[in-house]
Amino acid sequence: MEREELRKRLIEKIDNLNKPKGSMGRLEELALQIGLIQGTLTPTLTHPCHLLLGADHGIEREGVSISPRQVTWQQMRNFSRGGGGVNMFCRQHGFDLTLVDVGVDHDLSDCPAILSRKIAPHGTRNFLYEPAMSESEAERCLSLGRELACNCRQKGCNILCIGEMGIGNTSPSSLWMSELLDIPLAQCVGAGAGLNSEGVRHKMQVLTQCQQRVGHTTNPSVLMREYGGFEMVTAVGAMLWAAEHGMVLLIDGFIMTACALMASRIESDFLASAIFCHQGDEAGHRLMLEGMGVKGLLQLGLRLGEGTGALCAYPIVESAVRMINEMNNFDNAHITKYF
Repeated sequence: MEREELRKRLIEKIDNLNKPKGSMGRLEELALQIGLIQGTLTPTLTHPCHLLLGADHGIEREGVSISPRQVTWQQMRNFSRGGGGVNMFCRQHGFDLTLVDVGVDHDLSDCPAILSRKIAPHGTRNFLYEPAMSESEAERCLSLGRELACNCRQKGCNILCIGEMGIGNTSPSSLWMSELLDIPLAQCVGAGAGLNSEGVRHKMQVLTQCQQRVGHTTNPSVLMREYGGFEMVTAVGAMLWAAEHGMVLLIDGFIMTACALMASRIESDFLASAIFCHQGDEAGHRLMLEGMGVKGLLQLGLRLGEGTGALCAYPIVESAVRMINEMNNFDNAHITKYF
């Protein structure tokens, strides 16, 4: 069935469910989107998977985060023991969780629950002075992301969520946002995990110097190489592969939204596969979502990362699929259609 014909039939099916037209709001939008992604009038959600990607950032050495870099490996260990927020939500909603070390500055080889796929042993380089990664490292990240998404699909997954753990990763996200959406850096830089006003001022100064070093560019390859985190570029690769293969993508907060923005500049049709699940409190996240022409499902004030906002939104997505498949229509229910 051609896409436009499918769209028309999905809308007819949704409008003929026994309810006032449009009365299920965002659920109707989600049902239409998921039906189009999967190319069917009867979408399903199977074997939901969550990828948690961990890596460290050289820019953290400049004091741009309230949290020290050792928190990255400490939290990865915590996740491997099931004690994190991401673990709790994955258990609650039945997600298959995969933990991946793509460049944590610590030896985690004694944690069998963590897949070791380090791009470099100590994380990215300090992009105040040099590119965060080489061209070959960026390509390895994209390739790893494709591999991880493919592995999920081979398990029967058709809905994928991606989270991150990497102290300092709001900094590259802010720079990606500023360059790709042509928004002044001051409107893109926020408190991250909890910087005070002086900390935000310092972060802004550092990132301004970084932007001056590189110069303005909207080239995705350059931006990924100059500023990206290993976990971020890997996420971009996973997102692109998943979208290409008809998987539904749940997009979390600020960092993963920046990755989705990058993916959309590499593949123009990418956003059709992405459901933006949470809008954080920082003005930068709202501006990024607006710049992409999308809306977050939830506004819970979360700033944990890990993919937790997307996981929290999963029941809403599930409700949309149940609505289109399980609600009766006017004819079968013998209810007068009044519009």
